[in-house]
This record gives sequence, structure tokens and C-alpha cells, in this order.
Amino acid sequence: MSLITGLFPSGAAGEDLLVMMAAIAAMFCTYAVWQALLVRDPVKASLKRLQERRTRLHGDLIEQRKKRKNTLAESASVTSLLKRLDLLRSREAEKAAMRLAQAGMRSREALITFQLAKLALPFVLGLFGLVTIHWLRIWELPDGMQLPATMVLAVLGWAGPEIYVKNCADKRKKAITKGLPDAIDLMVICAEAGLSLDAALSRVAREVAPSAPEFADELGLAAVELTFLPERSQALQNLILRTNMAPVRALVNTLKQTERYGTPLAHALRVLAAEFRDERMLKAEEKAARLPAVLTVPMIIFILPPLFVVLIGPAILRAIDAFKGIN
Repeated sequence: MSLITGLFPSGAAGEDLLVMMAAIAAMFCTYAVWQALLVRDPVKASLKRLQERRTRLHGDLIEQRKKRKNTLAESASVTSLLKRLDLLRSREAEKAAMRLAQAGMRSREALITFQLAKLALPFVLGLFGLVTIHWLRIWELPDGMQLPATMVLAVLGWAGPEIYVKNCADKRKKAITKGLPDAIDLMVICAEAGLSLDAALSRVAREVAPSAPEFADELGLAAVELTFLPERSQALQNLILRTNMAPVRALVNTLKQTERYGTPLAHALRVLAAEFRDERMLKAEEKAARLPAVLTVPMIIFILPPLFVVLIGPAILRAIDAFKGIN
């Protein structure tokens, strides 16, 4: 309790602030538990995104470049501000849109939210640091550490959106890697059944959606783009850009070669599936070979001391009793 009273101001203001922070913490804990217990349907969300993408492509082909009204997170004031600062058409905006697409956020609203967060969070966290550290002095810091702490908060506000998007992209890549071998095996079956490429991708996307919704989303979007885009190679290239993964790049190159040189699709996919299966086996063997070296430190820390106590402990106790008897 003395530590808490030292961190917060004394009196009614300090108690109110402590109660407010406890209420906020309880609210976040309740929200986290609710999100953990919430059961989501990945298939429904994937179908909704694919339908939106199909509608967008169809509208672009019919109406060419007709402007569409912005909805949801995009507002007139925010859009005008970002356009004045040239944050939606710059080269950095294109790179940010590509990173968001690799994290599974492909809408225009996601780009606007990301750019607005990078623009506003440094000022918000910097102002929060000034108020809490310099003016209210909630956190007792030395005078030489107050300004660096405020600058650290501002830097965290600038880097926070990038870190969040990078973590989402890494998780999505891992999920896609897990679902890739099974999807290729299903593509081999579909190709042997005589389905075309876009039909095979659509069928595989529906089949793997319950187990790998991330990769099913990418395959379904690629199937939609194969149908609507004038160049089929562009749809496959978009799949590479959205995932930025070497296995997906190998899959796309195989699909391009089958279309260019007339190679049987089932044979090419079977060879690729065998390569991925061998690569997965090599990775499993590598992890198994690395396991003894990884288990050395836990064995030394957690297993050997209890083992020594069990084996040597009784002998040491008998020796102590024997020495006491002699004395």
C-alpha cells in the first residue's frame, strides 16, 4: 500500500485516480475474457470479404474508374486532412497498404486508420507524458529523466502501429504456412478431376476455410481476380504481393509455367507438393536433431538437482547420523 500511495498523489484526487485506473483495468480484463470466449466464424467473414472484392472488381471493369463513396471508418474531415498532407497517394502510403494487405487488412478504411494512427499517436502519447509526468507528476521521476520518458512515449506512439501490423503479418504467414501443404494436395485432386485453375482455387478455398481461414481467404481472392482481371498473371502476382512468402511464390511460379508452356497442372502440383512434403520432413528432422541441445539447459536447471537430492540425499543423511553417533 505504501508503494501505491507513493506513486499516486495523496488525498481524494489520488484515491479517485486509483479507482478510475482500477475500473479501466477491470473493463479491459472483461473485454479480453469476452474476446477469448467469443466463437468466430471464419468462413462467413471470408465469404463477405470475397463478395466485397468481387463487387469492387466488377464495378471497376464496368464503370472504369468511377469514384465510390467511402463508408465506415472513413470520414470527410479525416480524408481531407490526409489528402492535404499527401498521406494516401505517396510512396510510403503504397508500402503501408502492402504491409496492411500482408496482415490481412486490405480495405481503404484500414489504410486511413493506420495513417491516422501514425500521425496522431505520437502527439497523443507525448501530450499524455507531459500531463502525467511534468504537470500532474503522477510518476516520480528524476528531473533528468522526465523529458526522455516523454520522448520515449512519443516514439512508441509512432512505432506502435508498425509493430502491430508486423506482428499480425507474421502470425498470418505462420497460419498460411501451416495450411499450404494440405491446400496443394487438394489442388492436385481438383486438377486431376478436370477443374480449371480458378474453379480449383475456389473449391480448395471452400474446403480449407475451417482449418486455414487465412490461406482460404487468399486463394478465394485469387480466384475472384482470375475471373475479373483482364490479365490472369496479374492476379497470381497479386497473390505473391499479398503474402510475401517463398512457398507461395513457388506455387505461383508453378501455376504460371503450366499456363505458359502447357504443362499438365496436376503433374506440376504433384511435384510441388512432394517438394513441400520433403521440406516439411527436413524441418521436422532439424527440430528433432536440435532437441537434445535445447533440452540441456532445462535438464541442468530442473531435472538434475532433484535427481541429486533423491539419489544422494539419503546417503548424506545417514552419514550425518553416523557422525553424530560417533560424537
